[in-house]
Amino acid sequence: MTETRRPRILCISFSDITSDSRVLRQLDVLADFGEVTTLSYGDRPAAADDHIEIPRHLPSLAQTPVGVLKLALRLYRSVEVQAPALAEALRLLGDREFDIVVANEARALPLAFRVHGAPRIWCDLHEWAPEERTHVLSWKLLVSPFMRWVCAEYLPRVDASTTINDSIATMYSDEFGTMPEVVRNAIAYRPDLAPSPRSEGTVRLVHSGGAVPGRNIEAIIDAVDLLGDGYTLDLYLIPSRQGDAYWRDLQARIDASPRTTLHPPVAPDELPQTLNPHDLGVFILPPLTPNHRYMLPNKFFDFVQARLGMVFGPSVETDRLIADERLGVITPGYTGEDVAATIRRLDSDDIDAFKTAANDAAERLSSSRDVDVERGILDRLLDAPR
Repeated sequence: MTETRRPRILCISFSDITSDSRVLRQLDVLADFGEVTTLSYGDRPAAADDHIEIPRHLPSLAQTPVGVLKLALRLYRSVEVQAPALAEALRLLGDREFDIVVANEARALPLAFRVHGAPRIWCDLHEWAPEERTHVLSWKLLVSPFMRWVCAEYLPRVDASTTINDSIATMYSDEFGTMPEVVRNAIAYRPDLAPSPRSEGTVRLVHSGGAVPGRNIEAIIDAVDLLGDGYTLDLYLIPSRQGDAYWRDLQARIDASPRTTLHPPVAPDELPQTLNPHDLGVFILPPLTPNHRYMLPNKFFDFVQARLGMVFGPSVETDRLIADERLGVITPGYTGEDVAATIRRLDSDDIDAFKTAANDAAERLSSSRDVDVERGILDRLLDAPR
């Protein structure tokens, strides 16, 4: 009796998937539908059957002198797979064939359309690709127009697309005529967790995530120092891949704060348990790009499952959810003074109420709805005639 071959699925991500919580959740779904090969930086994720590793030092954008010149001259067709990481990925893939390719972020689309086997292509755009880092001048002048070209060239041809929220989905629809489905950054429901009792006389603040410029971690450190006795801040940070000067400066700033403690990074599936003993999750992101203005980040959902109250800077999507679910407070601005003043107004009853609200919302704001969207996409792609 001939055994039916499982579908071959290629998952492309120009990240280290082992610390990329969104792609890790995606892989758990993909593994139910076929034999999964990952193509990324770093080691093979646990859910993958096979792995193609891109050397960490190779950038995923055309940063060579020739590549930069071609970007400046708008010669996008000749540069779209010339970025060192994409060129090496093409070489490593060779003539391997796949039935489905999942391209994580728009920058992976030119590569996805060159994979052998006439695969169905699902692009998980994550956020708004054309203006990902437009607060950086070189990115704004060279990369942003290229990413806009990639989206215009390839998005109308994909078989499925997803993004993190309705605001960004509408932006893609308005500009490129493609309405992505919404897969939020929500994580699995943690029924084993409940609001933790507060430490007597101390409010424990916490922040987790990448230690990269623009995340405004310094404002949270400033805030806890301004708040003074009775407040602590714990940071669970992932250093930037380059181990750059920003990370060294941030470490020095943390060392100078008597109320701030830096911890090693925690695996995504361990975060809710690790964060649970704290009281307030804090995230203050200035709106430097559209992605910042319309953010709905992993840490929002991490804080919910950890049963924490929230202190967030103003942002359209998180403002709405925090207000609707009564999960916490929104600061008036993005400085340490704004954060400290907002937290100082909270009493113990307020914090307890926020933590209780997070507990009540935890199942509603879990990933079950998003997994249903992903499974529906894969069902359609596998049923579609080739």
